[in-house]
Amino acid sequence: MAAAVVPLGFLALFFLWPVASLVGRGFVPDGVAPWNLSAWDLSGFGEVLARPRTWRIVRLTVALATVGTVGSILLGVPGAYLLYRCRFPLRGLVRGLVTVPFVLPTVVVGVAFRSLLAEGGPLGGLGLDGSFVAIVAALVFFNYAVVVRTVGGFWAQLDPRPEEAAAALGASPWRVLRTVTLPALAPAVASAAALVFLFCATAFGTVLILGGNQFGTIETEIYLRTTQFLDLRSAAVLSVLQLVLVAVVLWVSGRARSSRERALALTGARRGERPVRLSRPADVAAVATTALVVVGLLGWPMAHLVVRSLQTADGAWTAQHYVNLGTPGARSGLTVTVWEAAATSLRTALAAAALAVVVGGMIAFVVSRRPRSGTGRRALRLLDAVFMLPLGVSAVTVGFGFLITLDRPLGLDLDLRTSGLLVPVAQAVVAIPIVVRTVLPVLRAVDPRLREAAAVLGGSPWRVLRTVDGPLMARAVGLAVGFAFAVSLGEFGATSFLTRPDSATLPVVIFRLIGRPGAENYGTALAAAVVLAVLTASIMLLTERLRGDRHGEF
Repeated sequence: MAAAVVPLGFLALFFLWPVASLVGRGFVPDGVAPWNLSAWDLSGFGEVLARPRTWRIVRLTVALATVGTVGSILLGVPGAYLLYRCRFPLRGLVRGLVTVPFVLPTVVVGVAFRSLLAEGGPLGGLGLDGSFVAIVAALVFFNYAVVVRTVGGFWAQLDPRPEEAAAALGASPWRVLRTVTLPALAPAVASAAALVFLFCATAFGTVLILGGNQFGTIETEIYLRTTQFLDLRSAAVLSVLQLVLVAVVLWVSGRARSSRERALALTGARRGERPVRLSRPADVAAVATTALVVVGLLGWPMAHLVVRSLQTADGAWTAQHYVNLGTPGARSGLTVTVWEAAATSLRTALAAAALAVVVGGMIAFVVSRRPRSGTGRRALRLLDAVFMLPLGVSAVTVGFGFLITLDRPLGLDLDLRTSGLLVPVAQAVVAIPIVVRTVLPVLRAVDPRLREAAAVLGGSPWRVLRTVDGPLMARAVGLAVGFAFAVSLGEFGATSFLTRPDSATLPVVIFRLIGRPGAENYGTALAAAVVLAVLTASIMLLTERLRGDRHGEF
């Protein structure tokens, strides 16, 4: 019971309450408390929904998410085949490199793509800077790893004998793929598509940097309404629209995930890996597609970011931008150096990761149980959906909700908004679903008969957890720590509301440098983005070694 009460209490205080407080403002006039039920009306919804801008933003959000999802699936499935169904030298290293973009800070990716597509960049002549195509490319950059890992982890555990039987009966490789392999992969592809759509629909930093004034999503519109217009009612109505979209996507994701788990339970764990052979057309196509994505889409923007950080505006080579990291700069408007911001980010991310792993581990433990009654199973599915809400709810909504609710929480004479703990708590809220999806598949894979046998032999619940579940989930917990740390290190949406100038994190400092005029500030932002990218990439490459052959949601 305590394992469920603690995370429920944490999310109720630091997620549901702030989000509900902000969303509730969409039901009352300005200046009226949202809990005053007698003052509730829907005029704010009518006003916001009557604006052509609102529906343009909604259409653009859905269009970006749809195209980004399709692109990620089309490019990710060949990568899943190559990296999880085939054997070749350095496969583990390539898997790790493919994962890095998923945890890169959105600010870093936005800066990298801007440097590549802006006037004077290698692709500046294409006129894609600030375009729909640029945003979609960045979204695919982020979510390619989600498809590769979700589909690949499932594909690696499929029994290869149906494919072999179809081939033996004379089916061509294309017919085997179309009639046997793809139908078997459908649950994993649907699960990956739902997750990618969710991530694309709630993207913030990338759209904010690459979209400019021309392209915006519900997420960036909430940010604009709260920070520039202080129009909390419109922001609340938009948050409700986003919540509806998130709820639908989470429902689809849950159904797809359940189908995938049932399919894995039926197929067993017989692996069908085989060496890559360039004599097979399927292998040639997978190698070519994956190489193009890894080098062109994933590698080129980051490589160009490093090159541009070592150049002046006229193309001369210099290390001055990295020297500037040690000083605030007279024209940067900063009160801290980039190195001080990096140290703040590391401390904050460490605290957030520890908190996310503790709370997320409890959630995974609770949701992984297998109650015998139908009511118990439905209750667990409901809890699972509730715990996943932070994955899709606007980080902007969470951050601004903190500001309007945590001045005197629960009537206590304490203003948490001035506390240094608020930023790691907000980052932990964002990272908890990632922890759950990393640990939960491992716990669900534990044979319940092992726990029952240990209990029959006199083991207490704590001892059963320590001796049965603990050794099996240790590797997944280590991976969850790395994911939580990397995600917290680059979190920007909620942090941008909560951080103070003297304790700004590295993503916030990079965004502020981009917004300041002058080539010196831009060059320093590029160098700072490289530092942040190296930190997150190093963390993920180290933690990837903990994964081994276990395949979680991410």
